[in-house]
Amino acid sequence: MHADDPLPIDRFLNPFRDFAANKLAGAGLLLAATAVALVWANSPLAASYHALFEMPVNISAGPLEIKKPLLHWINDGLMGFFFFVVGLEIKRELLAGHLRSARMAALPIAGALGGMLVPALLYLALNPTAPGGRGWGVPMATDIAFALGVLALLGERVPVGLKVFLTALAIIDDIGAIIVIGLFYTESVALVSLVAGGALFALAVALNRVGMKSSVAYFVLGTLVWLAFLKSGVHATLAAVLMAFAIPARRRVAGRSFDERVQGLLRELRAVGLPARAELLTHEQHDVISAMAVLLEDATAPLQRLEHVLVPIVTFFVLPAFALANAGLSVGEGFFSALLDEIALGVVVGLFVGKQAGILGFCWAAVRLGVADLPAGVTWRQVHGVAILGGIGFTMSLFVAALAFPAPAEQDLAKVGILVGSLVSGVVGLAVLRGATPAPSASRGDDRAPNPSPADE
Repeated sequence: MHADDPLPIDRFLNPFRDFAANKLAGAGLLLAATAVALVWANSPLAASYHALFEMPVNISAGPLEIKKPLLHWINDGLMGFFFFVVGLEIKRELLAGHLRSARMAALPIAGALGGMLVPALLYLALNPTAPGGRGWGVPMATDIAFALGVLALLGERVPVGLKVFLTALAIIDDIGAIIVIGLFYTESVALVSLVAGGALFALAVALNRVGMKSSVAYFVLGTLVWLAFLKSGVHATLAAVLMAFAIPARRRVAGRSFDERVQGLLRELRAVGLPARAELLTHEQHDVISAMAVLLEDATAPLQRLEHVLVPIVTFFVLPAFALANAGLSVGEGFFSALLDEIALGVVVGLFVGKQAGILGFCWAAVRLGVADLPAGVTWRQVHGVAILGGIGFTMSLFVAALAFPAPAEQDLAKVGILVGSLVSGVVGLAVLRGATPAPSASRGDDRAPNPSPADE
């Protein structure tokens, strides 16, 4: 066998790697997990579905003991990784991405603000009193995985500026959801635990300042901060977002120094030579390659390394597990009558009507007032399509619904609204974007100049 020939394990793993590299993979797996949950919860095995996620799981270490159902471990524990990745994405976008300047961030900020306020107000108009009124935060969220997955169905027809706009919009939307969870869905606070969590977070920030790069150190501190927040009554996922901001975003090696050191190591490698076949390296070869590995690590910020490692875990494990545990809604004869309930109706109207009205309206106002510009090559009809896709709430909406409604019956009503509102938003948004985004060969010049108002489209 030639040294470069694929190994048998590679032939087995390559199809899975190709799937993971596909832009639709994350959304497809999330959709599959949702379908499994719905089928399972409506099958003769429905009792086993509920029994599994209501099963108590006890973890203790000395005097510390946490006993919660499996569902809570998924929602409060596994979802911590999701919120940590969200925090890393937010920090990256603020430092070197689409939110690094006020002008670049103005349009998605305006859209996200409208996409949060209008759905919440429409929901409250239909649910002015308790207990339904607690769910006003449910239709505020946008599921970035599903929304970008639907957009990816159009392939190269979608302008780059439109993808950037939707990504930034969803990230700012996540910031709003995190603030809402922290301020409005925290019942009571244990001050001692909260202070302990704050002190540990301050220690993480101090380690960042002095140049600590160890991911293990931040993981240990992050776990302690998560436990402190969990005991404090403040939702533990907020600890994950805070810890993300403590992760260093600076590289140890600058560009010019990196180039010089790479060239030097390459010269050393050529001097010691490489084995002709896939055999063990000599000590000299191993030393050079080890030095290359250290140099590559130093040339990458810990924030980017962690994001690179965790995004696949969150995409292919955490979010599908969350969907499987939370989307198991019983779809019986009362499903369609449940849509007429104020809670479900408020969520549907908020997601489908409120999101597109809020995002499109606030973006149009921002452009007309001169505080923002449409991205190059993007039309108002395309912004409208993306605004409709913003109504795909799903993951974050389910998460907020679990916090807003302690009673299972009210949670189920919210889930009905989330599933219907997200489905309608995805289908209609895709149809609008398909009509507003011609194939590349059909038209290249029509979309270059942004129009002054939605009415012109």
